Amino acid sequence: MNSEDDLIFADDEGGADAKTSSSIRPGWKVMIVDDEPAVHDVTRLALAGVTFGGRAIDLISCFSGKEALETIRQNPDVSLMLLDVVMETDHAGLDVARQVRQDLDNQMVRIVLRTGQPGQAPERSVITDYDINDYKEKTELTANKLFTLVYASLRAYQYILTVEQGKKGLAKIIEASADIFKLSSLDRFARGVLEQLSALLQINPEAILMQQRQPVHLNGVVASFAGDRWQPIAGIGRYEAVPGEDLLTILGAERLKKIEKVTQSGGIFSDQDDYIVYFVDRLGNQNLLLIEGVQQLGQLERDLVELFVRNVSIAFENVYLHADLDETQREIIFLLGEAVEVRSQETGNHVRRVAEISRILAEEVGLSEREADLVQQASPLHDLGKIGIPDHILNKPGGLNPEELAIMRGHAEIGYRMLAGSHRKMLQAAAHIAHEHHERWDGKGYPRGLSGENIHCYGRITAVADVFDALLSDRCYKKAWPLEDVLDFLRTEKGTQFDPGMIDALFARLDDILAVRNRLPDLADPVIGSTKA
Repeated sequence: MNSEDDLIFADDEGGADAKTSSSIRPGWKVMIVDDEPAVHDVTRLALAGVTFGGRAIDLISCFSGKEALETIRQNPDVSLMLLDVVMETDHAGLDVARQVRQDLDNQMVRIVLRTGQPGQAPERSVITDYDINDYKEKTELTANKLFTLVYASLRAYQYILTVEQGKKGLAKIIEASADIFKLSSLDRFARGVLEQLSALLQINPEAILMQQRQPVHLNGVVASFAGDRWQPIAGIGRYEAVPGEDLLTILGAERLKKIEKVTQSGGIFSDQDDYIVYFVDRLGNQNLLLIEGVQQLGQLERDLVELFVRNVSIAFENVYLHADLDETQREIIFLLGEAVEVRSQETGNHVRRVAEISRILAEEVGLSEREADLVQQASPLHDLGKIGIPDHILNKPGGLNPEELAIMRGHAEIGYRMLAGSHRKMLQAAAHIAHEHHERWDGKGYPRGLSGENIHCYGRITAVADVFDALLSDRCYKKAWPLEDVLDFLRTEKGTQFDPGMIDALFARLDDILAVRNRLPDLADPVIGSTKA
């Protein structure tokens, strides 16, 4: 046989029985690149029914070098290319091999040159000069040898793919760990863990992160931890809206049995439906990560998840400590603010309402989430300077005479001096608020007569929140105003006492602000209905 036109595969006695049942998973893409249709037919016949690793082999036929390049450009995940040397030119196959490696930068596809004219491309020269993986004369490729060649090539491709995925996975773990370490609140951290896990596995799983914590109770975290019950922290997919709900309702009895099994044995549990990781952090909190509907994660994915979870467990401890410190700081600030309220015989939740209303206004006027949080934390200290005002002035019924009024106005300077020495951002923000929340947009306020945007934004925000809430509440010098009277006053003072943009923000979010008052009422406060002003 001395021409490609006569190519026929020789029969092997007792040929290998390589046929197995095909999996539903995507097949291995194998390209047949040859200008002779008979070569395609014989190759397909020889590889009919062959599988590798439980996956079928999907054969793609190309009849020229140009067609081969276009096909692999559109299918970069081709595993193996059986490439003829002589097609539209005597060196078309060599040109394809060079462009695949150099121009397309595809280093993973296994390239096997097949030729019926060995003299056209000497084997040593081809192996030396071109990045190919094997070189075969068509006359030596029996059906059995072709099977062996394909099987060995796919195994090599699988190893390379595993190494490459491992490199990418480790890079994603580093990136994901760095990203989630930046998240300081528990709910954002937990959601970040699940989102990074999805990116790591390159899937969109249904997943939920749960915890059984030591009996520590923090305000404002996304889950309530009661006794020894497991509670969800965050979820993605169908679990996204469930944090805070009962675990039995969310998962059902069968999955709870799996959870009980993995908590007793420790480590990892997996079956056809679920993948569950259990870990205990150094604070003694037990954590569960459930990934639902991931069909038999491979060993590489399992290793990546375990490594990722180990990193996450360390980060969890830091987040809980941060949350504890943050809540402690917030509580101390509220206690200081409320201490001023008690001394001035003001009752109820004024400083807490001012904090939440200030945050709403900050969000509405476009401040970042970080700044809005800063305003919320700092605004309860707006009247801290009243600590330095004598009781007979602070609690005097009715109006103050000019001398008493001057002393009362001194609380802005007193509060500023108490806070300004700190280098903490929150206390610096509180200093601005204490100093400037009585300044007026028209420049007629105190203590410095600032006007317009010369007044710090935090002070302009808190000024509106403070006056709005104070007018709706009883004070020693006045009775609470009706809501409509308060709203009329704010409209009248827009652009004179108050920043016009802040008044617009208050009316835009009025229902949310009234909801704050109803949720945090003074003892004598009536419930105020929603209104569109």
